[in-house]
Amino acid sequence: MKTLVVAATFPEVAGLCEHFRLTEDKLMHAENFDVIITGVGMTATAFALGSTLNPSYSLVLNLGIAGTYQREIALGTLVQVSQDIFSELGAESPSGFLTIETLGFGKSRFQEINNSEKPFQTNLQQVSGITVNRVHGTKESIKATRDRLNPDTESMEGAAVFYACEQMGIPCLQIRSISNYVEERNTASWEIGKSIRNLNAWAIRFLTIT
Repeated sequence: MKTLVVAATFPEVAGLCEHFRLTEDKLMHAENFDVIITGVGMTATAFALGSTLNPSYSLVLNLGIAGTYQREIALGTLVQVSQDIFSELGAESPSGFLTIETLGFGKSRFQEINNSEKPFQTNLQQVSGITVNRVHGTKESIKATRDRLNPDTESMEGAAVFYACEQMGIPCLQIRSISNYVEERNTASWEIGKSIRNLNAWAIRFLTIT
C-alpha cells in the first residue's frame, strides 16, 4: 500500500521531489509513495484524482500553500486542514447565500478521513478551511466570507481532495503552509519561499517515517 501525494503545482513539492530524486512529471513514482501534480483549482484536481485514485493507496496526502484569515497564525506555519468547505457552492438570494445543502442538491462540507487502525499523527494545529474558485482580495468579499463562514484558511483544491477520498473511502490528510494573510491583494507581503521550504521539510520527514 502506498501514499498518494497530491499537489496543485510542482514548485510546491519541488524540494520533496529533489530529496527523493524524482524527475518532474505529472505523476511520479517512489518506492512508498507517488506524487501527482493536478494543476490549480478544484476542477483540475477532481479530474486528476478521478483518473488516478484507486484502492491501492492507503493514504492521500494533500500538500500546498494557503492563505489564512487568522493573524495569530504566523506566515510559514504548517497547519492541518481537518475540515474544508466548497464556499461558493450554492445560490445567491435577497436574504443571503443559500448553501447546496439548503437547496437539497448535495453537500459542501467535507472532513479529513483519519480513521485507520493507527491514525496518522502530525502534531500540527488543526484548522477549518474553505476551497474557492476566486481567491479573496478585497475588504468587501473578505468581510462577507468571515461573517458567513469564519474560516481559518483558504485554498483552491482542498475540498476537492476530501470529496474524492470520501467517495473512495481512502484516508486523507491536508497539510498547508501559510504563505499569506487573506487581505487586500498585496503579493509583496507574501512568504511563498519560506512556506514552501517549511512544507517540503515536513513532508520529507513524514514520508520517511510512514
